[in-house]
Amino acid sequence: MNKILVVDDQYGIRVLLNEILQKDGYQMFQAANGIQALAIVEEETPDLVLLDMKIPGMDGLEILRRIKDMNPNIEVIMMTAYGELNMIDEAMQLGAVTHFAKPFDIDDVRAVIAENMKSS
Repeated sequence: MNKILVVDDQYGIRVLLNEILQKDGYQMFQAANGIQALAIVEEETPDLVLLDMKIPGMDGLEILRRIKDMNPNIEVIMMTAYGELNMIDEAMQLGAVTHFAKPFDIDDVRAVIAENMKSS
């Protein structure tokens, strides 16, 4: 079973993604910050991480950098609430596969996850 980690400081978004993606048959993990996220990456080695760009403390780019240092094979999809295109460019250079702007269409998210799970 494919494992997905959702990293977002907004509880509602974590719960929403968790519920929907669990129904799609993925094993789900959640983290509210970078410290939790990296601990889960280390213990569980998720196949894919949905990572919010704006997280208090360690930001999304720093978390992305550390995930890729730990395991370059983990696919990372960024989520962003703003038109932070400069940060998205940097995220793509660091190895993110794609990004979503919030509020996102959950079916788009599901389609992209399914697509990235096939290729891994």
